[in-house]
Amino acid sequence: MLIEGSCHCGKVRYRARSRHPSPYMRCYCSICRKAGGGGGYSINTEADADSLEVEGKQHVKIFRAMVERDGKLEKSAHQRHFCGECGCHLWAFHPQWPELIHPVAGSLDTELAPPPAHVHIMLGSKAAWVEVEGKPGDVRFDRYPEKSIADWHDDHGLTVD
Repeated sequence: MLIEGSCHCGKVRYRARSRHPSPYMRCYCSICRKAGGGGGYSINTEADADSLEVEGKQHVKIFRAMVERDGKLEKSAHQRHFCGECGCHLWAFHPQWPELIHPVAGSLDTELAPPPAHVHIMLGSKAAWVEVEGKPGDVRFDRYPEKSIADWHDDHGLTVD
């Protein structure tokens, strides 16, 4: 399926092919929470990195958050791509999975159906003020789950060609 997205000011537009477009995973870690704005969590989807086409690429900036490892702060390998004009977070990329990008669901212009359930991750670092609302069938993890995005979509019959 072709998914399309853009930033708030319209200077960046992107499109990519996705076999797993359903926006189901809510990440409550402090980095996603702060990068995503005021909702207390961030929702990403998945797309094929090789299919990514970007208009307005000159406006795209990359942010790599600082993370603590072995008592030292260092830059994360996880890259958050955003519009340098309006600050809208557009997609994420991690070199551990070079075949994938993770478009931020809020930046998508393509209408997607609501998922049948949600996966709530990184609840161990959730802000105290955030209420975790859900649906029957939701699952929750204090950290990152072992099941992949592709597995979840396959389990729910949501993988598309």
